[in-house]
Amino acid sequence: MESMESLDPGDVPPPEKRRSRRTCAFLGVACVLLLCVTVAVVMVTVRHKPDRLKGTFISRCELFQGYDCEMLWSAFKQAYVGKDPCKVPWEAYDPLIAAAPFKPSCNRMMFWSKTKDVVQDFTEKRGCFLTLEETVLGSVLDGLSWCGKEGSSETFTSGCPGWGDCENNPVGSFWRRVSAAFADVACGDVTAMLNGSIETPFSPTSIFGGIELKMFNSSRVKSLSIVLVSQENAVSNCTNASFKDLQIELDEGIKYNCTEVTETQLNECSSDPEKPCGPCW
Repeated sequence: MESMESLDPGDVPPPEKRRSRRTCAFLGVACVLLLCVTVAVVMVTVRHKPDRLKGTFISRCELFQGYDCEMLWSAFKQAYVGKDPCKVPWEAYDPLIAAAPFKPSCNRMMFWSKTKDVVQDFTEKRGCFLTLEETVLGSVLDGLSWCGKEGSSETFTSGCPGWGDCENNPVGSFWRRVSAAFADVACGDVTAMLNGSIETPFSPTSIFGGIELKMFNSSRVKSLSIVLVSQENAVSNCTNASFKDLQIELDEGIKYNCTEVTETQLNECSSDPEKPCGPCW
């Protein structure tokens, strides 16, 4: 081997170039490592989304006494896991309904259409009424989204079809099924809050008009009270033509009445602990 003295000066890179090469190599390795870490984090995040859904389901379920929450989770996910997310019919949730059947709450059951925020604010302040979202099955999945995919045993919380994308999507089928079951145990005097700030307060294609109303049976339900809630400038009132359609759909023998109230009046009344619920409208 030739000695360093015998080499031409041009054969040995200057110290500056050697340092530059080492720096480039170090940066290259660092970039690769950063990319690997990023991919790993994304994979872990995606993988844990179903765990977060289950965690939310279980934690909400545990707020209710007398339920086996793990069993309910198993009954719930069998409805959609491994299935085309546009081919999950209502009946897929029958085992879940059977595992946590709704209990009658006569004279306290509250239904709604396009008034969710108003209703929930009212019922949170006053314990006079019970909505679907305050039951165990309505609570555990309120505001959540989920689906499965053919050939997969996982639950997905993104990339799922929306309500309008296909009729038998997992979320839409769930809410239609539990709404029917909740309405099926309605008894005594039933109340429904509808939106007086729109031109057609009652819609036969809504969950209330198309499913819940049709489940009311005169052998159990004595009356239906419509509370038409509007902002200060109401768009519709109790003489709205859509309420004629409602009364046609209502089972014969169930008494019907309608009362108009503003959101301001409702809020003031619900915030006064001295007033019972009835006089709020």
